[in-house]
Amino acid sequence: MHLGLTQNLRMEQRLVQSPQMIQAMQVLQYPLLELKDRIDQELQENVFLEVPENELPNTEARGSETEGDVLPRPKEEDPGLATAFEKLDNDPTSSDPGLAQSYETLDQLEARSQDFSPRRSFRGDDDDNKFEALNNAPGPSESLSEHLIRQIVLTDLPDDERDRVEIVIYSLDRDGRLVATVEELMDETQCTREDIENAIRLVQSLEPSGVGARDLTECLLLQLTTIEGVPALVERIIENHLENLSMNRIPRISKETGASINEVKEAVDFLRKHLHPHPGAPYGDVRNQTIKPDIVVMEVDGRFEIRVEKGGIPNIRISSVYRQLLQGSKEDPKVQEYLRKKIESAKWFIDAIMQRQNTIQKIATTIVDTQAEFLRKGIRFLKPLRMQDIADEVGVHISTVSRAISGKYIQTPQGIFDMKRFFSAGTRSDSGEMVSQQAVKQKLKAIVAKEDRKKPLSDDAIVLKLESDGIRIARRTVTKYRKSLGIPSSNQRKAY
Repeated sequence: MHLGLTQNLRMEQRLVQSPQMIQAMQVLQYPLLELKDRIDQELQENVFLEVPENELPNTEARGSETEGDVLPRPKEEDPGLATAFEKLDNDPTSSDPGLAQSYETLDQLEARSQDFSPRRSFRGDDDDNKFEALNNAPGPSESLSEHLIRQIVLTDLPDDERDRVEIVIYSLDRDGRLVATVEELMDETQCTREDIENAIRLVQSLEPSGVGARDLTECLLLQLTTIEGVPALVERIIENHLENLSMNRIPRISKETGASINEVKEAVDFLRKHLHPHPGAPYGDVRNQTIKPDIVVMEVDGRFEIRVEKGGIPNIRISSVYRQLLQGSKEDPKVQEYLRKKIESAKWFIDAIMQRQNTIQKIATTIVDTQAEFLRKGIRFLKPLRMQDIADEVGVHISTVSRAISGKYIQTPQGIFDMKRFFSAGTRSDSGEMVSQQAVKQKLKAIVAKEDRKKPLSDDAIVLKLESDGIRIARRTVTKYRKSLGIPSSNQRKAY
């Protein structure tokens, strides 16, 4: 055995991601709203990027900054630029022939960057319009805890008892259910069980009725105390037959209670009409997030036109002022290198945005061409599609397709969809055509909608119905699709 140091040569291929590649992938993955925020951040961090004057509000105030030979001063915390400004002030007309290539690249980049985003004009009353819109925007909804505490603020409770009640209120979940045990509340408040029970009862007396309950049964029974003329059978069902009710076992409830099926049905209708299993749900509602489609598809003269949305994205470019600054920094190599890096970073960012727009345009065009029948006729004509198919067609890696469609929405004649909606596996029909999973689910949903509620179709019967349409899938697949659509089983769908 020989011990010692040796040298070996080995050839290998590795993919090393450069900072430019990482930045391009991040920009490609941003949805439209996040991309705008990223651009705003880059504009603040890189002084070589700017938005044209005609796209900025208050242009008259900004125009005075660059009049004559006066250059905008950098922030004090940027020593590299501060030194560079001093150099340029001493010799503002100096030139460096070695920078000619850099200037040419910048000129080309400026010309290209004019097309990747729309030009926006700002009216003089823009600030007033924004302020008016802000005033007309609805405020946040009152949360359940705020609603309950507001009810006890004016009550004449001792401070220690009010503190215990507030702790109970903050121990409720979003549905108004008490998630902490009495023992846990005793440890937290350092008080007796009787004190905690009194606090819980006080919370249960507040509106909405049913809050502060430990389980569903208690929640529904609390609500019954506030309703007049409750049938006796309703209380018996709540106390003893909630599980049977959840499984739609109406005959079993009828047998065990001695009531007729019609009486049970009337009691169940009363329960569903007057009681709410989630009394806290209406409070603190979460508003739907605004969807800004990244791609808009319109049919014009029988052909689909694809437009990559650019609204809200400023038309950024390389600042000509800082190019002059680079020209005047030839006497200090360190300052020149600092400025070069800033310009290169700005160039990479603009290139990444343009590459994002082009990539999304190509991928969206390929998707629309493939799913043209869906866009014209609806979900039943959605074709099976894999990301690899689009990647091969466009000539990019599958990971690029995945990033390009992540979090993106497309506006079509059929509505606004997540772009991932267009990708699904398929099932081969008897005619040899591939039918997408989404289309099969749509057929399944239509079959259930047309069934006789008194004799609902089992999963085996749905399999036979699909086979009559030329689609052959297993019963377990039907069960999986039915559950994903939120359709109950045949026993639970049965109407008595």
